[in-house]
Amino acid sequence: MSELLQLVNLLAPFFGLIALGYAFGWHGRRRRGEAGLAWMQFFLIYVSLPALFFRLIADKPLEQLTNWPFVIATTLCTYIAFVLALIAGLVFTRGDMPQSVMQGVAGSYSNIGYMGPPLVLSALGAGAAAPVALIFVFDNILLFSLVPFLMAIAGVEKKSFAATAREVVWKVVTHPFNMATAAGVIASVTHLQLPEPADKMVTWLSQAAAPCALFLLGVTVALRPIVRMPGEVPFLVVIKLILHPLLVWLMLGLMGNFDPVWVFAAVTMAALPPALNIFVISTQYGVGVERASACVLTGTIASMATLTFILWLIKTGRLPPNPFL
Repeated sequence: MSELLQLVNLLAPFFGLIALGYAFGWHGRRRRGEAGLAWMQFFLIYVSLPALFFRLIADKPLEQLTNWPFVIATTLCTYIAFVLALIAGLVFTRGDMPQSVMQGVAGSYSNIGYMGPPLVLSALGAGAAAPVALIFVFDNILLFSLVPFLMAIAGVEKKSFAATAREVVWKVVTHPFNMATAAGVIASVTHLQLPEPADKMVTWLSQAAAPCALFLLGVTVALRPIVRMPGEVPFLVVIKLILHPLLVWLMLGLMGNFDPVWVFAAVTMAALPPALNIFVISTQYGVGVERASACVLTGTIASMATLTFILWLIKTGRLPPNPFL
C-alpha cells in the first residue's frame, strides 16, 4: 500500500497541473481564446525544453549516448506501434490515408517532451537521463520524417519527393530540441563547463519546462472540446498505453541485457499518453483535428491508471528488466 501511495504522490502533480490548465482553459476559453498560448508555446519549444535537454545530456559520458542497440530497439517499437495504429486508422476511416497517418502518430508518439523527462527522472533518478534523451531524439527523427513523406504520398503535400526530403532533413536538423541535444553532446565530448550565470539560467529554464508544458497541455485540450468520440480512439489508446510499452519491454529483452534503469525508462516513456504535438501536426495539415483532440484527452485520462500500474510494477520489482531471463 505504501508503494501505491508513493506513486500517487509522484503522479499527482503531473496530472494535477494538466487538470489545473484544463480548468482555467475551460473557464476562460470564450474571453481569451487561443491568442495567449502562442508565446507560451514559443517559450517551451524554443527556450525552456531545449535548456532541459541540454541539461539532461551535457554531463553524460559519450558511451551512454552511443548505445545503438538501445536506440534501434526503442525506435523500432515506436515504428511498429505507428504501423499498427495506421492500420487501425485505415480500417475505421475506410482507407483515408491522411487521416490514418494522424492516427498512426496518435498511437505511437508519446508525450516524451512535456511529461517524459520530469516524470521519468523523478521516478527512476538521474541515471535515466541518457535513455530519455536518446528516445526523445530518435523518436522525433522517425516521426518527423515519416509523417511528411506519407502525407506527400497521400497527396496532402503538393511537393516532389526531393523537395519533401530536403524539407524533412532541414526540419530535423534545425529543430530546437535536436539542436539542444547536439549542443549537449558537444558539451559532453569537450567537458564544457558553462559560466556560473549561464549555468544558473539554463537550470532555471529547464526547471520551468515541466509545469509550463503540463499546464499548456490542459489549456489546449480544454479549448478544443470533443464533439464526437471517434470509434477508433479506444483502439489507439490501447496501442499507445499498453501495447507500445509491452513491445519495448519484450524487444529490449530480446536484444540483450540492458541496464535495468534504461529498460524501465524506455518502458515508462512508451507508456506515456499521446503527445500534444499530435494536435499541432494535424492542425498543420488540416487533417483529423477532432480525432487528435479526442486521442490526447482520452489517452491522458486513461494513462492515469495505466501509467500508475506500470510504475507500480517497476517500483515493487514485479516487472523484471529482462522477461527472458
